[in-house]
Amino acid sequence: MPDINLFALETLSVNIENHIAHIQLSRPEALNSMVPAFWRELPAVVRKIDEESKARVIVISSQGKHFSAGMDLSVFTNMAKDFQGEPARRAERSRRWILELQDAFNALEEIRIPVLVAIQGGAIGGAVDMICAADSRYCTLDAFFTIKETELGMTADVGTLQRLPHLIPQGLVRELAYTGRNMPSIEAKECGFVNQVFADQKSMLKAVMKIATQIAMHSPMAVSGCKEMINYTRDHSVSDSLNYMATWQSGMLQMPDVNEAMTAGQEKRLPVYSELHKKSSGM
Repeated sequence: MPDINLFALETLSVNIENHIAHIQLSRPEALNSMVPAFWRELPAVVRKIDEESKARVIVISSQGKHFSAGMDLSVFTNMAKDFQGEPARRAERSRRWILELQDAFNALEEIRIPVLVAIQGGAIGGAVDMICAADSRYCTLDAFFTIKETELGMTADVGTLQRLPHLIPQGLVRELAYTGRNMPSIEAKECGFVNQVFADQKSMLKAVMKIATQIAMHSPMAVSGCKEMINYTRDHSVSDSLNYMATWQSGMLQMPDVNEAMTAGQEKRLPVYSELHKKSSGM
């Protein structure tokens, strides 16, 4: 993966403080639409934060009235220009292009640390694909969610249709996908898509940062293990997941973090944990 400067980005801004990385979509004048640079920057940023152990939790929010209008028209334009040539080779190229787009959001699941998303206004099309890959979602009262692709004559292809059925009832997923209607914040809360709804962005970010702080206080190994196990059990049987859990614990359950947690509790202080190891320099 090419190196990336976290503080010289076209589509995102990054702030890291107290073990929390706050990533903001930073093109409010364009409704934070997902231009080609976004699809390169987001996975590179979250993977760099994780691989270099720069934070224990990531919060993603956005600037402006709306969270994101989804995939920018320029991405579709580029795709249309490339839609030529011999059919089989054109199709193979198209498949690789879609897999690259999917990878941008797969990164949110694949990193070791939790990702919390704070949404205001519209989360449309590709934005729904993105937030479905996060660990937890929070939104403002004016937020709404739209599987826009159907209305544009295509099938959503970057993760919504694969992840959303694990988050909300199948019948509702199908209704939203088939109709392309807006799902308002209250409905999103009632069906379990978002954890909480807030009056405005300021109160939402304050609450989400508080949750992130609570996560960052815990052992990075314990939190990473939770994420790994929850993601695994989503796609496997209970039996397979329990077997994997036992195998994981046989290697990952060591005493330093457990002893520190117990000692800190007895001494009525916050525990102090070592960070997860950085990615090997030999890779």
